[in-house]
Amino acid sequence: MVVQASKEKAAEMAKTGNDLLIKVNNSNGTSTKDGLADEDANLMIKLKFLTYKLRTFLIRNGLPILFKQGPAAYKTYYLRQMKIWNTSPAKQKQLSKMLDEWAVYIRRKYGNKQLSSSTYLSEAEPFLEQYAKRSPENQALIGSAGCLVRAEDFMAIVEGGRDEEGDLETEREVAPPSHIPSVKDTVAKDEGLIVFFPGIPGCAKSALCKEILNAPGGLGDDRPVHSLMGDLIKGKYWDKVSEQCRRRPYSVMLADKNAPNEEVWSRIEEMCRRTRASAVPVICDSEGTESNPFSLDALAVFIFRVLHRVNHPGSLDKNSQNAGYVLLMFYNLYDGKSRKEFEAELIERFGSLVKMPLLMPDRSHLPDSVKSILEEGINLYRLHQRRHGRLESTKGSYANDWAKWEKQLREVLFANADFLNSIQVPFEFAVERVLEQLRSIVKGDYTTPTIEKRKFGNIVFAAVSLPVSEIQKLLDNLTEKNPKVKAFLEAKDLENSLKKAHITLAHKRSHGVTAVASYGMFLDREVPVELTALLFSDKMAALEACLGSVDGEKISSKNQWPHVTLWTGDGVAAKDANLLPQLHSEGKAIRVDVDPPITITGILQFH
Repeated sequence: MVVQASKEKAAEMAKTGNDLLIKVNNSNGTSTKDGLADEDANLMIKLKFLTYKLRTFLIRNGLPILFKQGPAAYKTYYLRQMKIWNTSPAKQKQLSKMLDEWAVYIRRKYGNKQLSSSTYLSEAEPFLEQYAKRSPENQALIGSAGCLVRAEDFMAIVEGGRDEEGDLETEREVAPPSHIPSVKDTVAKDEGLIVFFPGIPGCAKSALCKEILNAPGGLGDDRPVHSLMGDLIKGKYWDKVSEQCRRRPYSVMLADKNAPNEEVWSRIEEMCRRTRASAVPVICDSEGTESNPFSLDALAVFIFRVLHRVNHPGSLDKNSQNAGYVLLMFYNLYDGKSRKEFEAELIERFGSLVKMPLLMPDRSHLPDSVKSILEEGINLYRLHQRRHGRLESTKGSYANDWAKWEKQLREVLFANADFLNSIQVPFEFAVERVLEQLRSIVKGDYTTPTIEKRKFGNIVFAAVSLPVSEIQKLLDNLTEKNPKVKAFLEAKDLENSLKKAHITLAHKRSHGVTAVASYGMFLDREVPVELTALLFSDKMAALEACLGSVDGEKISSKNQWPHVTLWTGDGVAAKDANLLPQLHSEGKAIRVDVDPPITITGILQFH
């Protein structure tokens, strides 16, 4: 699972530290075996506390503006950022004084030659450290500039309390609690709430929204509840939601539209930052599969429901020729995430999760005919996507196959109507459970679930994640052109087994925490990758890769041979693919050049 770190949480941690002087404890009292854990904890704070707020947004991201447009444009830029963060006038004044000095200092040193994004910290940290030493006020403003903050020191202060800005109250002493209370999330009544649905058509979100709107007593407080149905909105839906949140900042907004991917989730996070709202995802409860958070049982029910719709506002109903294809398209948007990973990411981003009951726990197994028709559709969708991308199913080389499958899909689902109706929980029960959970969150009686997803402190490696669909296209082309490649790949079933693809940049065990952390400045940035050759033996296969640049800075892997591991045999570790060039030189592996090389775009992420 590609674990994406929540930028909102990192920014929030930086925000809570703006008024702090955090004293760094460099004690050597830890044992050797605890050293790696301490190093991890320090890495977590280094990334979350230092990177995002001051250094990334106000300094690094402002460098092009400062050098190309001048100090006045830079001032406009950073004041706009502070306004977005709802920074107080007093804090804006303090930060403006410091940033103006930074602008003069760095332009005097570099003239019109722009400072590169890969070396800006080597200039920014000494400047901030010297600025902090000039007065206690400056120290409180910058906090830990130039230092590495120990996790226990930082978290101990965080527990002290917050003022109205979310900054830490350092003026008053707080007696240590006699016990550790459970962490509970509550939605303040002077803030808005966005309820959204990472789901699939047929998950009953619109019917649920109507029930929430008509529920006696609303969600348990006096805030008005509004709903915005995606199928009735002309134009960009999430822009409309954002506008409504700004106009009604203290209301509950039911975002009645499927929100299926990280792009939408990031958009909702941004809305929350701008309007000081909270967001709660509502998902259908499902066991999921190893690579999708929704089970085939759930998918069958969703399609079955859609095929019983009449006069649907979005025209996705029983009269839709390609209803099955549309549902598979949504289902595929979640591909690559297990149920645990899906829930963990939502909890990490938004702090809460509401589950809507869907299927009876004691139900019988899905009939073979239903399972077979769904798997056939999923395989057809993958073929269609690889060849035609997002082209409609009624067009392209598989149009006849889709028409035949849609007809068979309806026949099979309707023949199993009694079963599909029997495995669904009563809708009234589902509504009751959702309302209970939402009211619990609003009242503050909700305890954030413990998740096993790796946090910053448990980052294992940095990598450039690549789209599997592009990798598959390349392999298809090589298969058509080279008989050896075709013979090798035929038995490997990479179409189904290759779920994720990445190029490792640095691994904690092999290269150290510092090496992994050094990629933090490029986190979530696009990286061009040139694929130049396929190497394979009887035990493994990988694509040779050449990494491109970000903002003019070359991205380099700590591995001697940058590559994308595609397959390994039983008992062979993925890292052993590093040996393929040596095996090729010994005549024990085959190399097939990609001629001409192809370039695809990946995202730099921590895992």
